[in-house]
Formats: sequence, structure tokens, C-alpha cells
Amino acid sequence: MSRKLRANQTDAETKLWHRIRNRQVGGFKFVRQEAIGPYICDFVCREQRFVIEVDGGQHLESKRDEIRDAYLRAEGYGAVRFWNNDVLSNIDGVLMLLDQALRADGRTLD
Repeated sequence: MSRKLRANQTDAETKLWHRIRNRQVGGFKFVRQEAIGPYICDFVCREQRFVIEVDGGQHLESKRDEIRDAYLRAEGYGAVRFWNNDVLSNIDGVLMLLDQALRADGRTLD
């Protein structure tokens, strides 16, 4: 399943991946489409226990996402969500926020 998702990434996921792979953000290593329990996360920094999700409008106020986020927090993961349009139109701002979150011990951005 993870392999199939990696092959079918959205444009926003692809753009972000090209900017975070190979330790380009703060020296942190990310993997794509990583399974954590019953969920497959878009990007995961294992060493920081940090998840990045890149979402479209269908995730606005999603109860399933709330449940998923609660599960990840209970498993000790910090998480941040970026909207597709933010990644596509303001990648430098996204990377700056991501770097700040990772340096703040990988906890969720509010």
C-alpha cells in the first residue's frame, strides 16, 4: 500500500518531498508514506517522532483526522498539517514553519 501511495503522490506532496528529502531541513531525515499503527502518514521523521500531512480541502474539519491526530499524539508523535495550496504557493514559508516545529522538539504547531 505504501509503495502505491508513493507512486501516486499529489503535486503538493511531490513538491514538499523534493524539498525535505536527503536531510534538507535542519538535517532531519524523512520517509514517505510510513505506516504508524493503522494509519499511513504522508511524511515521518522517525528520529523526532514527527509527522507531516499534506491535505486538500476534503480534510477541512474532518472527524477522522481528529481521531488520527489523537492516536498519533498518544503514540508520542508530534504532527503538522499543511494545505496543498500552501505547499504549492508558499513552499518557503512551509519549510520555515517545519524547521521551527522540528527544532521545538518536534511538537505540533498551533
